[in-house]
Amino acid sequence: MTSSAAPAAPSVIPPALPVLAEVVRSGFVEGHHRGSLVVLAADGSVERSLGDPAAPVFPRSSNKPMQAAAVLRAGLDLSGERLALAAASHSGEGFHLELVRTMLAEHGLTPADLQTPPDLPLDPVEAETYLAAGHARERITMNCSGKHAAMLAVCAVNGWDRASYLDPAHPLQQLVHQVVEEAAGEPVTAVGTDGCGAPLMAISLVGLARAFRTFVLAEPGTAERRVGDAMRAHPEYVAGTRRPDTWLMREVPGALSKMGAEAVQAVALADGRALAFKVDDGATRALGPVLARALRLLGIDAPVVARIGHAPLLGGGGEVGEIRAAF
Repeated sequence: MTSSAAPAAPSVIPPALPVLAEVVRSGFVEGHHRGSLVVLAADGSVERSLGDPAAPVFPRSSNKPMQAAAVLRAGLDLSGERLALAAASHSGEGFHLELVRTMLAEHGLTPADLQTPPDLPLDPVEAETYLAAGHARERITMNCSGKHAAMLAVCAVNGWDRASYLDPAHPLQQLVHQVVEEAAGEPVTAVGTDGCGAPLMAISLVGLARAFRTFVLAEPGTAERRVGDAMRAHPEYVAGTRRPDTWLMREVPGALSKMGAEAVQAVALADGRALAFKVDDGATRALGPVLARALRLLGIDAPVVARIGHAPLLGGGGEVGEIRAAF
């Protein structure tokens, strides 16, 4: 019996993207990481681009500031560490988990209400400590639990259905969609499902950089500025004590920084300069070297840049090479 179903269309292979980072072991280049990058000048114009930064990408957790702004617009009164945690990919450190529990309890919720997938702490040190203590994967230790706690809380405030809070048709997710488009200055081109289960909106890297620029230049008191200010004031709640986003926001005054899975990164500076990039193969090991080079293109040469860019390769337990930027 033959099938009448049409064959699947072949995938379109895009032109090769430029090399953003190369893998060097014992003086030998053994691999490359390709991708796209955009740098915006203080006036918002494109100052430099590599690859195809106008093509849509899933920003993954780099969308979290927009999701947090939507929660504020929907009526949840958050500030300080709570608001920073609502925009976080936290490391699963004790102070992160304690505040997530508090945020839930304040609205009559418990960790059982979270629809995040059970996971280990994102930070490897925290994960080892957690497992050594005999714990198993939990929903609250998943790095997006702060965002989900805020989403559940705003549902409680508005009387919205909590069981469907991750449905793209839910009022909250419709508002997130609107905030993403407004901040990016362009339409969302695709909607998918993020690793945490939340709807994920695709925009271009140019739009992502533009969105981060919006969050540092918005008028004080607006949802966008409140999120940007909270993240910059409490960077350890956005990431963790051993994370580059924390280091950068702590050591470069006015910087707003957020990484995303599949090697996405966005940064804005207080004067409106901004950058966004994606490593095409999703290799997060290339994030630091590419970010450090991009920061130098923005004129940032603080000691933290070298710290972020240091990505050694090991051989026999010793350092024998590095991943380094190639642009």
